[in-house]
Amino acid sequence: MLSKKCKYAIHALVYLAERYQQGPVHIQDIAEQQHIPKKFLEAILLELRNAKILHSKKGKGGGYYLYRKPEDVNLMEIMRLMDGAIAMLPCVSLNYYEPCEECRDEKNCGIRDVFIGVRDETLRILSESNLAEILKRQKGERRV
Repeated sequence: MLSKKCKYAIHALVYLAERYQQGPVHIQDIAEQQHIPKKFLEAILLELRNAKILHSKKGKGGGYYLYRKPEDVNLMEIMRLMDGAIAMLPCVSLNYYEPCEECRDEKNCGIRDVFIGVRDETLRILSESNLAEILKRQKGERRV
């Protein structure tokens, strides 16, 4: 399950993607329009800026904007940044691997084998799901 932090990050990024190349957006506007607590949003946007997903401009007319094109920001990257591991079991995680305490023979574990498939399909879908794709889906356009 996604954390609130991750959900808020995705909503803020989609909001900024809708305004791509229209200049910086004030944090207050994002917070109000997306119903995200401003203090929590500040920390999220800072983290996204440090990861080079967003950029910011200070002063009058300042705010946050996408550092990359919407099609270059996918959900897999956002989820890993905000929540860490995507895999449902630690023994199948690519970036956060840990052996399972219950497992006697990891190489021949049928449970692990199933969840490797789940992980691979999840990663495939998330890597193909970028901000531009989300915007298309919101407008009722479906992938072919």
